[in-house]
Amino acid sequence: MTPSGFTLFDTAIGRCGVVWSAQGIVAVQLPQHTEEQTRARIDQRYPGLNEAAPPTQVGRAIDRIVALLAGRSVDLSDIALDQAEVSEFQRRVYAIARAIPPGNTLSYGDIAKRLGDVALSREVGQALGRNPCPIIVPCHRVLAAGDKPGGFSANGGVATKLKLLSIEGARVNYTPSLFD
Repeated sequence: MTPSGFTLFDTAIGRCGVVWSAQGIVAVQLPQHTEEQTRARIDQRYPGLNEAAPPTQVGRAIDRIVALLAGRSVDLSDIALDQAEVSEFQRRVYAIARAIPPGNTLSYGDIAKRLGDVALSREVGQALGRNPCPIIVPCHRVLAAGDKPGGFSANGGVATKLKLLSIEGARVNYTPSLFD
């Protein structure tokens, strides 16, 4: 995998970024506090990568991400990803997550069961925490046991996860407690 370029684009949740290669999208960067911080985050992960106009397929993917984040029910599961830098286990987890429709959720345990062993729940959470393509691989649609949001590694943490779920119309029965 050799990333070809990146671009920033506006969404309902802020200015996001996308990195691509000839094989597909390598990474999606959710918004940081400022555009400069979003750009710096991409540069930190992909030093020296040039900002460029996206190729047609990447432009179409961006349009669909923008639509989803604007509240439209859009399926992103067919967007080509370059997963050369992720493990086979992560690919399996991401494939299950990509099949979760907007407005729906699964738990880490549900995904672990689909992988054949509920004891893999922690590993599922770790794989989703390293997800390089949030939104396209909708890790925000995966909850902890008891409909608790669990973690979210993007800027804003759990609040961002809950915002994304709200945009999609997902019902999450969650009230933060002093112990969360």
